[in-house]
Amino acid sequence: MSLSEFDDLIGVPSPPPSASPPPQVLVPSSGGGDMAMGGFEGADQFDRTLSLWSPPLQSADADILPDKDVGDGRIRALLNDDAYIQGVARLRKDNVVGHQFLLNARPSIGYLNREARRKGMPATFDENWEEEFQEEVEELFDLWAESPDNWVDSKRQNSFTEMVRLMIGVHLAGGEVLATAEWDREGFGEFKTVINLIDLDRLSTDPDHRNDKMVRAGVRFDSRGRPVAYQIREGHPSDVQWTYLYDLPRWREHPIRTKWGRLQVLHIKEDMRVDQTRGFSDLMSTIKPSKMGHRLRDVALQQQVLQSLYAGAITSELPAEQVFAQLGGGEISPDAVAKAINSYATGYLGQIEQYVGNSRALQMDGARVPHLFPGTKFELMSPGKGGVVGTDFERSLNMYQSVAAGVSYEQFTHDYSKTNYSSARAGEGNTWKFMQALKRLIAERAANSVYRLFLEEGVNQNKLTTFPKAKAGLLYTDAGRDGRLNMAFSALARADWIGAARGQIDELKETEAAILRIDNGLSTREEELARLGKDWRRVYRQRAREKREEERLGLTFGDHAMNGAARTEPQSQSEEESAP
Repeated sequence: MSLSEFDDLIGVPSPPPSASPPPQVLVPSSGGGDMAMGGFEGADQFDRTLSLWSPPLQSADADILPDKDVGDGRIRALLNDDAYIQGVARLRKDNVVGHQFLLNARPSIGYLNREARRKGMPATFDENWEEEFQEEVEELFDLWAESPDNWVDSKRQNSFTEMVRLMIGVHLAGGEVLATAEWDREGFGEFKTVINLIDLDRLSTDPDHRNDKMVRAGVRFDSRGRPVAYQIREGHPSDVQWTYLYDLPRWREHPIRTKWGRLQVLHIKEDMRVDQTRGFSDLMSTIKPSKMGHRLRDVALQQQVLQSLYAGAITSELPAEQVFAQLGGGEISPDAVAKAINSYATGYLGQIEQYVGNSRALQMDGARVPHLFPGTKFELMSPGKGGVVGTDFERSLNMYQSVAAGVSYEQFTHDYSKTNYSSARAGEGNTWKFMQALKRLIAERAANSVYRLFLEEGVNQNKLTTFPKAKAGLLYTDAGRDGRLNMAFSALARADWIGAARGQIDELKETEAAILRIDNGLSTREEELARLGKDWRRVYRQRAREKREEERLGLTFGDHAMNGAARTEPQSQSEEESAP
């Protein structure tokens, strides 16, 4: 049977592709020359509004790196001086991290069992082991990370939660976070792992490597474009001291990982472009309006203060030279002018006082009407009059800044005077989604990196009874000297993090909604407690302790008390009916 007999089933073969497109769609090779006319109004090169606007097509680094230092400096200045921008930084820390960043370990027992069987090891990872591991590792990590001794910080200045909050603030100012993992041999803590936060200004290219094409903005890449090392300057560039005359600045190149895969440099950023080496702040687009808005409020405040210093002002239509001439002018000294004006005013107003006297015809509601020079006006000053503060113009300016900051207008300005419940809920919901993304991309990534470093040391130092050192071979591709951390380690170190509580505008409505979600299988108690910034295991253990204490003391609360009252009420009614 020939192929043509199957044409009804498979269709007629398509013609071979032509060597070139039809002539009517050909355009110049430039794709945007004079002979090509596109269909987008925004790319029209002859429009009066846009004809002079031709932004260059550059790489991400060409757009960011030349302006990064200036932009970061201006944003830091706004963080120091602008209350609204300071409020954004505080709002991010409070909505992402909260008062404590809690570990919620979630090891993948399925993958651990499969990997153990593949390596010929006993697969003993079940739900009981998972619960025991979670309780042990969470307690140990909390004792180490949140200790008042600040074991987690190489400088011993911040706890783990404080470091994560600081990272959120640093990310707002510069669009990236930089830290190094170090081994503190001289420390007195049980864990030698410490984290050293690095100022972003110290990440720069060593002058000896400026001609190295594999190094950009202090980051060394391999042939695939993967960062392999970071060049960090010892000391801040602005800390220039006289000792530099004898001790020139030095750079140290830190590899991103050890040969067995342990993280050494933590560089976190959210890329906006492909092949982006460094990050930039979300506030970069608001530098100009923020500065102008700050200046606007400053000028308005000065205007109000100036107006409040004077109750009124006297204005005259006569020029000063003519007044001097009428007073016997000429080039006379200021003292003579003052003496002449004083004599003239005393005589003129004295005659008016003698003429008017106590005449009630020149009074208003018992208040005397002042008499001034001819051609002179008296105007009362109103301190609250004028200015743009509190107007729709300032409101639109603040809205523009709040969009770039990722928060609602009400949360940006703390102005809820024109907001109803629905609008507040909508704004709070949008802010919460942004904060959850920020928590996942920045805070949780940093926290997971610290937790992985802690867990690797804990296993190899035999500090965990649920996962002793004897099982460490499961976590490496080769138990020998050249082994590298594998996916089994990622399965063991998998975790969630409980940060800030979402907050409730109407606690009754939102609590009822949470109960309905749980009762209808749309959520779990773990998720709802995490919304409140709580760990469900701790809450359940505390509830069990309280229940035992209530039973011991014979106390009843909540539904138990209401049920008890309902059971006793009919009995009391029957007793009253049977009473004589």
